[in-house]
Amino acid sequence: MKTEKKIRKNPFRLLLPFVLCLLTLLTGCVRYEVGINFDHQHRGEIVQHIKLEQQLTTLGGSEAIKWLNSIERRAEQLQGKTERISPQEIVVTIPFGNGQELAKKFNQFFKADEQVPSGTVASETLDLVQLNSQMFVQQNNWLIVERNKLNLNVDLRALGVLSKQGNIIVSPGSLIDLELALNTPWGARTTENNFLTPEVGETKNQLIWHLQPGQINTIEVVFWAPNYMGLGTIGIALLMLAGFYLKYGRLPWVEEARAAIGN
Repeated sequence: MKTEKKIRKNPFRLLLPFVLCLLTLLTGCVRYEVGINFDHQHRGEIVQHIKLEQQLTTLGGSEAIKWLNSIERRAEQLQGKTERISPQEIVVTIPFGNGQELAKKFNQFFKADEQVPSGTVASETLDLVQLNSQMFVQQNNWLIVERNKLNLNVDLRALGVLSKQGNIIVSPGSLIDLELALNTPWGARTTENNFLTPEVGETKNQLIWHLQPGQINTIEVVFWAPNYMGLGTIGIALLMLAGFYLKYGRLPWVEEARAAIGN
């Protein structure tokens, strides 16, 4: 009788082992890695590696696979390409030509549901992982190098794993692992406005942030990139001066400088 009374008083104790077991099985159901590779001023790419664990595809059924298919179509609209590693895992690569195009394509991809008219791709798919992000890139040309200031705000307060009908498939939080990596030619430094502290990746020119679900993640970095057009212009000018010197045995401004001194 005492045991029965105790169970009635704390019925949720019986569910605790089941809940702990379920959370253990579902940890890391969605692995979402976003890499920004900034090769130089006029070339780079956004690389996304998305992997759904078997637990999620089992619980979510075809909805999870439809979400991956929608990502493929979004990438195609931005001149990107996808590689299917498995039915539950894809790699998306979207090229960009400069910092402004990087920000434009990044914002369009992660807000595709707002960019596509009703009745097209976005309305036929679901938002399995809700990301609300906004990127700004400010660039200053210093002839042979370019200063880039990248600001990214990722609002994960409404993060969830939802079906097309709006039903929760899996709760957010630790079940979703979100990672952002930035690769630059000469490394990058963070500013005081960073919400997260990055870690150094495999190379000293890579910074990695682990985004926190349920919060607004702010990232602000400054990095330098070579301006090959400026370097090429300087190289051409030097070649012209070298040719002039080999032909006339002097530089073009030497005689003028001597005449000015003589007068």
